[in-house]
Amino acid sequence: MGASSHVSPSPLPPDSAVDSSGAPALPLLDELLHEQATLSAVEQFSRAYESGVPDQAKYYSRLLPSAPPQEGQQYAFAVDLDRCSGCKACVTACHSLNGLDDEETWRDVGLLIGGSVSAPVIQHVTTSCHHCLEPACASACPVDAYDKDPVTGIVRHRDDQCFGCQYCTLACPYDVPQYHAGKGIVRKCDMCRDRLAANEAPACVQACPHEAIAITVVDRQQVVEDAETDFFLPAAPDPQFTLPTTQYTTRRVFPRNTLPADYRSVSPQHPHWPLIIMLVLTQLSVGAFIVGLVLETRFDASLLNAFRRQHATTALIFGLLALGASTLHLGRPQYAFRAVIGLRHSWLSREIVAFGVFAAAAVLYALVCWMQPSGAVVRAAGWMVAVSGSLGIFCSVMIYVVTGRDLWRFGPTMVRFVLTAAVLGIATTWLSLLLFGLFVDAETAVRLSAEAGPILVRALLPAAGLKLLLEASVFRHLLFRRESPLKRSARLMAVPLSASTFARFSTGLLGGIVMPLFLWTELSAPSPRSLLITIIVSMLVLSCLAGELLARFQFFAACVAPRMPGRV
Repeated sequence: MGASSHVSPSPLPPDSAVDSSGAPALPLLDELLHEQATLSAVEQFSRAYESGVPDQAKYYSRLLPSAPPQEGQQYAFAVDLDRCSGCKACVTACHSLNGLDDEETWRDVGLLIGGSVSAPVIQHVTTSCHHCLEPACASACPVDAYDKDPVTGIVRHRDDQCFGCQYCTLACPYDVPQYHAGKGIVRKCDMCRDRLAANEAPACVQACPHEAIAITVVDRQQVVEDAETDFFLPAAPDPQFTLPTTQYTTRRVFPRNTLPADYRSVSPQHPHWPLIIMLVLTQLSVGAFIVGLVLETRFDASLLNAFRRQHATTALIFGLLALGASTLHLGRPQYAFRAVIGLRHSWLSREIVAFGVFAAAAVLYALVCWMQPSGAVVRAAGWMVAVSGSLGIFCSVMIYVVTGRDLWRFGPTMVRFVLTAAVLGIATTWLSLLLFGLFVDAETAVRLSAEAGPILVRALLPAAGLKLLLEASVFRHLLFRRESPLKRSARLMAVPLSASTFARFSTGLLGGIVMPLFLWTELSAPSPRSLLITIIVSMLVLSCLAGELLARFQFFAACVAPRMPGRV
C-alpha cells in the first residue's frame, strides 16, 4: 500500500485557549494591542523616535555630507537653482522652527529675470546667511557677539552678548542680520547648528519639496580661489568682500542681461536718527574746539580769556549731548559698557573710545579755562581735545567706509564729515560770541566780532559752498545710462526724498551763504547794529544746524543698501 501524507495540527501554546468560534485566544497579544490603543500622541511619538532615526531621514540623509568637515573645510549651503520653484517652503520652515515674528525672516526667496521676449529667463533664488570665511558682521561687531566655529565654519550670533547697536546690519553686504526691536538685539541664521550636531538636516533643507537646498562641505581655499572670478550671483555684492561659502549651481547659462526683478526699484533706507544727531553734534563740538584754538593763534590772549570759558562750555555741552544721543541707538543701552570689547577689530569700538577720550579732555579743558584763563596748561589741554576729537571723526568715517557702499567711500565721506565740523564749528563760535555778548561782556563781544567776525565769515562761505557742491555732485549720475548704486541714490534724493533734498539745500544756502553775506555786510558798516547781528547770527546757526542734520539724514536714507538678488 502506498503511504499517505498527513499533516498534524500545530499544538497551541500552553497558556492559550479556544474561544467559542474555535479560534485560538492569545491573551498576551490582546494585552499589547490594548496598550497600544490607549497610548497618547506624545507617548506614540516618543516610542517611535526611540526606536531609531526619524522616518524622514531616508529623504534628507543624502542632502547631508557623509562626513564632518576636516582641516581646512567647513559646512556650507548648496543650492541647486534648477530645482528651486520659489514655493517658499524653506522660508516657512525656518520661520516656524525659530519662532520668528511676522515681519522677521532668516531665509528669503528672490527672483532673477532676463533673456528676450522669445526666450525669457525666470529664476527663483533661495538665500540665507552665507557663513562667510571673513564675515563682515563679526569684524564690525563692537561687543564680539559673533563667533565663527573653527570646526564647522558656522557663523553664530550670541544673543545674550548683543547690545543692539545694529552696526552688523550695515556691515553685512547680504543684509543677513535682522534687528528685533522688541528684544533689542540682532538675530540671524545659524544653519540649525544643533540639528546638524545630531546629524539632522536644517529646517530649510528638510522642508524643500524639490531638494533644492543641501548641506555640503567646502574647501576654504577653493572658496578663496572661486571668489577671484568676482561671480557669485547676477548683481550680487562682490564675493571678494567677505568670501561667502554658499554654492549656487545650475546647468543653464544665464543670459548676460539677467538681473534681479527689483534691480531698478529703490526705496529710502532706515535713517537711524540717534546716529544722525550723534554724528552731527560730535562734529560740531570738535569743530568748535578747533576753531577756538585757531583763534588763539590770531588774536591777543587778553581779548580771548573771558570768551574762551564761554566757548569751551558751549562746545562741551554739544559734545555731551552727542554722546547721550548715541545711547538711544542701542537696543539694550544698559550694556553700553561692552562697546570697548571689539577694540582690536571694530571701528565702532574705536570711535567710542576716541570720543570717550575726547569727552574727558573737553571736560578737563573747560575746567582749566574757568580756573586758569591762559597759559601752557590751557593750550596743552586744548590740543588734547583737538587731537582726540579729530581721531574720533576719523573713526566715524571708517565705520561707514568699511561697509563697501558706494555713497560711503572714503574720500567723499571724509570730506563731508570734515566740512560739517568746519561749518558747524564756525557757526557755534558765532553762537558763543552771541551768548557771550548777551550774558557776559557786551563790549568785549563787540570787539571780538569786529576783529574775528570777518575771518569767520570768510572761512564759512567756502566751507559751506564746497559741501553743498559735493552733495549736489551725486545728481550727475542721473545722466549716466548704467544703473549704478550712486544713480539709485540720486534717484532716491530726486524723487522719494525730494522734500528733504529741497529743505537741505535751502537751509544750506541760507545758513552757509546768504546769512554770512548779510553778516559780512553788517560788520563792514560804520556802525553795526547789534540787534540785526543777533538776528542774523541766530538764523545762521539754526539754518546751518538744520542743514547738516538733513544732510546726514540723506547720508543714511539715500544710501542704497546691498542685498541678494531679487530680495524685496
